[in-house]
Amino acid sequence: MEKFWLEHYPEGVPHDINPDQYSSLGQLLEESFRKNAARPLAVCMERWMSYRQLDDLSAALGAWLQRLGLEPDARVAIMLPNIPQFTVTMAAILRAGYTCVNVNPLYTARELEHQLKDSGATAIVVLENFAHTLEEVIENTHVKHVVVTAMGDLLGPWYGRWLTFAVRHLAKMVPAYRLPLSEGRTVTPFRRALAEGARQTLKPAASTLESIAFLQYTGGTTGLSKGAVLTHRNIIAAILQAEAWFTPALKRIGDVRSTNSIAALPLYHIFALTLCFLAIRWGSHMTLIPNPRDIGKFIETLKRRPFHMLPAVNTLFNALLQHPQLRTVDFSHLCVSQAGGMAASEGTAKHWREVTGCPMVEGWGMSETCAIGTNNPVTADRFSGTIGLPLPGVEIAIKDDAGNSLPVGESGEICIRGPNVMTGYYRQATETTNAFTPDGFMRTGDIGIMDEQGYTKIVDRKKDMILVSGFNVFPSELENVISLCDGVLECAVIGVPDAKQGEAIKVYVVRSDPTLTEEDVAKYCHNNLTGYKHPKYIEFRDELPKSNVGKILRRELRAGK
Repeated sequence: MEKFWLEHYPEGVPHDINPDQYSSLGQLLEESFRKNAARPLAVCMERWMSYRQLDDLSAALGAWLQRLGLEPDARVAIMLPNIPQFTVTMAAILRAGYTCVNVNPLYTARELEHQLKDSGATAIVVLENFAHTLEEVIENTHVKHVVVTAMGDLLGPWYGRWLTFAVRHLAKMVPAYRLPLSEGRTVTPFRRALAEGARQTLKPAASTLESIAFLQYTGGTTGLSKGAVLTHRNIIAAILQAEAWFTPALKRIGDVRSTNSIAALPLYHIFALTLCFLAIRWGSHMTLIPNPRDIGKFIETLKRRPFHMLPAVNTLFNALLQHPQLRTVDFSHLCVSQAGGMAASEGTAKHWREVTGCPMVEGWGMSETCAIGTNNPVTADRFSGTIGLPLPGVEIAIKDDAGNSLPVGESGEICIRGPNVMTGYYRQATETTNAFTPDGFMRTGDIGIMDEQGYTKIVDRKKDMILVSGFNVFPSELENVISLCDGVLECAVIGVPDAKQGEAIKVYVVRSDPTLTEEDVAKYCHNNLTGYKHPKYIEFRDELPKSNVGKILRRELRAGK
């Protein structure tokens, strides 16, 4: 297909990338370890880890995993927040030749059981704070080996011990648990596994570019979550695509290895995971934020040293903006404010630019695409309201339900093809077949329109469309408009059954100004939206239901929650 968007790329961005320059993610990791051994990799609670330490610790844990005698394609689950143990465990699994299964630490027992059973994971590394959830389901899974870590295990001998004591006994954040040892199951403390592994030698892995690197589970918005099969090639392609796209914004830094990226989004989420690998590829460092919901502490961390990349979802940008201390942060070094994971609103983007001086850049991707799909140029000086251009090596087509490509300017399903796109859903042949068009494009479920320059605007998800008296109404459009109303902090729009119209529009609003009334919102909508788009119902709430990565959950609102 004609890639007419390439002529609108920023200067210096290549049109394609070559994942074949690596044989596997293991080679990429080890190359970075050799080049950047003495450089800092990450800082967490003011405790630093170097690339040499990541090399040594991941080699030790990888050797320990190999000693367990796991099958060559073994799946190892990671149930950790943004603490140093995450990068060590991830690197260890990949270097040992196994597959990472990222698990949300806040999963309920039901959700955890499904993911462990579906993936067939036989080992797991879990923070002790969440071990009680694992205890509930472990005997219904294939997990035979459990490694339990404490919060302070890699934060130094003195501070780490104090932190672990505080988390356990002062904050009481570690519920009692007892993992069963039946049927030959082992439970090993993280530090013991490292010590035992350090006496072993990590054997070279047989992984190739076509080996499975991650089973990245989707949010399960249409039912039980599915594991997107991401190969070493997929992840490497996404790293190189991100590198090509973001490098122009960092020219004023000089050496990209000096970049400080803020890792506030959970590393088990594909958005943050891809940017973590990008930092390793560059040899730069990350600031790990274990609990971004504590906005006060998050801001204090931002004040400690210059930072250059801040990826976040719209709700996190919004939460930062509402905190009075944000204006005490020095944003003069910030080069990229990357929005993704959910639609960015014009109101939030405008406010962010006013406070920080750095434009919010919106991108789009999915677990199935290693987070990479399209992005606005990082050299842009204003919010575009689109999801940007296809990244190097990516093709975007707007298709109808029959799989036919539509002309520029027509609305249809956004479909994507590229080296970063998953090979399919794990052990779900029918779902995989249904996910792709005959010409190899993956159906995303997002409705969009591409313009003559190649910029795509998401209209909405198919299932979220509201039909009002025969007119299609897309919630994201209304949310974007209503977010600009004075006194509105956040909003969400859904359709509700209506005897006359088929469906009526209902908007849920979180106020930043407690004096805002329903009449104020209704008047604003009357002045800014055509008649059939006016909400029939307006409800104020103290907060909106959100996923653990900050996405507003319309389905929860539709269910009356």
